[in-house]
Amino acid sequence: MISPASPSLRVVVDYSSPNLAKEMHVGHLRGTIIGDSISRILERKNHEVIRQNHVGDWGTQFGMLIAYLREITNGDRADSINDLSDLENFYREAKHRFDQDKAFADESRRCVVKLQAEDPEYMALWARFIDKSLDHCHALYKRLGVALNRSHLKPESAYNNALGKTIDDLETAKLLSLSNGAKCIFLPEFIGKNKEPLPVIVQKSDGGFLYATTDLAAIDYRANTLRADQVLYVVDARQTLHFQQVFAVAATAKIKCERVSLIHVPYGTMMGSDGKPFKTRSGDLVKLTELIDEAESRALDLVTEKNPELDDTERGNIANVVGVAAVKYADLSKNRTSDYVFNWETMLSFDGNTAPYLLYAYARIQSLILKYEKQFDCNDNEIISISLYEERSLLIKIQQLDEILDNVSRELAPNILCNYLYELAGIFMSFYEACPILNAEADQRRTRLAIAMLTAETLKQGLEMLGIKPLNKM
Repeated sequence: MISPASPSLRVVVDYSSPNLAKEMHVGHLRGTIIGDSISRILERKNHEVIRQNHVGDWGTQFGMLIAYLREITNGDRADSINDLSDLENFYREAKHRFDQDKAFADESRRCVVKLQAEDPEYMALWARFIDKSLDHCHALYKRLGVALNRSHLKPESAYNNALGKTIDDLETAKLLSLSNGAKCIFLPEFIGKNKEPLPVIVQKSDGGFLYATTDLAAIDYRANTLRADQVLYVVDARQTLHFQQVFAVAATAKIKCERVSLIHVPYGTMMGSDGKPFKTRSGDLVKLTELIDEAESRALDLVTEKNPELDDTERGNIANVVGVAAVKYADLSKNRTSDYVFNWETMLSFDGNTAPYLLYAYARIQSLILKYEKQFDCNDNEIISISLYEERSLLIKIQQLDEILDNVSRELAPNILCNYLYELAGIFMSFYEACPILNAEADQRRTRLAIAMLTAETLKQGLEMLGIKPLNKM
């Protein structure tokens, strides 16, 4: 997708982008960590990365919440919604009313119109819901080690005032048609199963706008204000048709010029052992907070078993890193476009292509370096004497990192980097068995220790580009 020969590009990466007023769940995990890793790797390749978190903070669901709040308490209950679980319960109650009561549904839509008109009273209530949701999201990003903060927010609401211009631009381009009162675009390349053209609806008959309208306004902003060379959308593969249509409309309407590449970076679904999307036994989506809690708890058992002599604080800190790393690496090491089966035992194993294996390999090398570095006064620039195949093989592998990152950038596939790190760790283990340090001649000893230091630094850089924190001790 991004050629290694490309000069430094300005790349907008749209990722995570949860709908607010609900807790983040496992369905948000892949887009969040894949987008974060791609962003880190592109920065390493000297591209200018602009992270954009296009959170869903607008639309009918917020009209519904405000209508319910006003109906039952005249707004007072907003102060009692102290955390997102309260807000989510509130959302569930409001959604039930919306589905069951036509008058309430109509009132919810009226509240949306008030929001679109930026009525101060309605905007103040809306802001309370948004702040609580964002606090929840950013607490999760911090736990996951994801480099998203409030400065990266560019929510749906940010484009509210641009939607009218978007419709005008489409009108000027003579692309709009009326269908049952709605403004639509019919492009000849998109045909449905019934051989009829598939519409891109940009404005409903009641005047409301849709996701496609907001996405077109966002393309305008990213192409013409941010002056992006490429815009990457790290979004579920099930949205492929939506992005194909939106990108085609943007090109046809000349909302973006030819130099700007719009790229959907699709990913598959996290599956349970039953081969269906990963859910709780009751059929609900697993909350991301609960997934991380369980990962850290399972990792604590693992660390306690492996290193019972560590004190509780150190053991807990290590377990938190290992648990999150295991979940992230299990995802990133898979083919991005494929579905994969979530399995605790596999991802927390110290055998195979897993985060615990790589973290342990790094910690083991660091322990080795600490043991010998001062004793032999060595640094990683002292490659003096190469005599064995294992030494040469490891150095060749280390030197492949930039080529690997070129491949990751081209394919937008972090699993390529994961496979490289796993192979590197394996080659180091062979090197360590075949090339003793303590009993080697002085030049060999210094060379081998320097190679170990280079290996550790390469593993460290690779893990950090995956958004994983290396550990000096496990």
